[in-house]
Amino acid sequence: MSGRFKRYGRWVYRDPRWPALRIAAKRRDGWACIQCGSKHRLEVDHIVPVRDAPERAFDLENLQTLCCSCHARKTKKEANLPELGPDRVKWRELLNRPLPN
Repeated sequence: MSGRFKRYGRWVYRDPRWPALRIAAKRRDGWACIQCGSKHRLEVDHIVPVRDAPERAFDLENLQTLCCSCHARKTKKEANLPELGPDRVKWRELLNRPLPN
């Protein structure tokens, strides 16, 4: 995906303010994904993307905590990438099933 989707916010993540802001957003959101409630593999996302509103890059109200899966889903929609086909969804569900003992 990196070849087709430019990271407009790269300068934000290199700024010394970002680490503290990131922790503040996670703390505010209860250290959980606001979409699904997961507490694993959390990322902080800009609600309004940096490319559309660079002036809001460090605005805590423009940040939300998402798990890796929810963040990827949101990013794919923003980049106009196609949804997974039904066969791919079935395959993914099969791979995510727990193994029998």
